[in-house]
Amino acid sequence: MTHTYSQLLFHLVWSTKERRPLILPDFKKALYEYMAGIFRSLKCYCLLIGGVEDHIHVCVEIPPSLNISDVMKTVKVSTTKWIKQNYVNCNDFEWQQGYGAFSVSTSNKNVLLEYIKNQEQHHKKVDFREEFLILLQKHGVKFEEKYLWK
Repeated sequence: MTHTYSQLLFHLVWSTKERRPLILPDFKKALYEYMAGIFRSLKCYCLLIGGVEDHIHVCVEIPPSLNISDVMKTVKVSTTKWIKQNYVNCNDFEWQQGYGAFSVSTSNKNVLLEYIKNQEQHHKKVDFREEFLILLQKHGVKFEEKYLWK
């Protein structure tokens, strides 16, 4: 085969440092737009970004030539700098160190997109800790809870 064909769809999830409510309504939309631009510059196809004040969800296709950890590092470093440069009241903004990356089949893409769209409603019932534990368990990710929240 002379070409590479792929469809590598991911659900990426990460939070602000210590899950502090730092994603403010006055820059949330601009942050998502800026973040989508970073994904585009990396040749990733970002389908949707959503979240609440303490964490982000992204549905994105990442080409096989890229490493997820490099993509996440670029997105997190770039957005942190952008927030600090453009919003003076956010000089202490930081993302958590880690992230969740879950593969998603095409048949489940629309379910994920609806899930991301409805984050505000979802988090009236479930906090980020509970949500992240559910995602880890649902995707069969082995973890030790004592290391999750440091």
